[in-house]
Amino acid sequence: MAKGKTQKEGGLPPTGAGLIRYFDEETRGIKMTPYIAMGICVASGVIIVLLHILR
Repeated sequence: MAKGKTQKEGGLPPTGAGLIRYFDEETRGIKMTPYIAMGICVASGVIIVLLHILR
């Protein structure tokens, strides 16, 4: 039996065809919950409607 590269203990098997595992990616930037994002969208919509009414 030929000895090749062995997998590290606890690692994932080499499947996924080169797809990125997003839970391994660490990105910089603002982190927010979906509730905050929805709140910003609703608030923006209300401001736009108010600007159209007051114009």
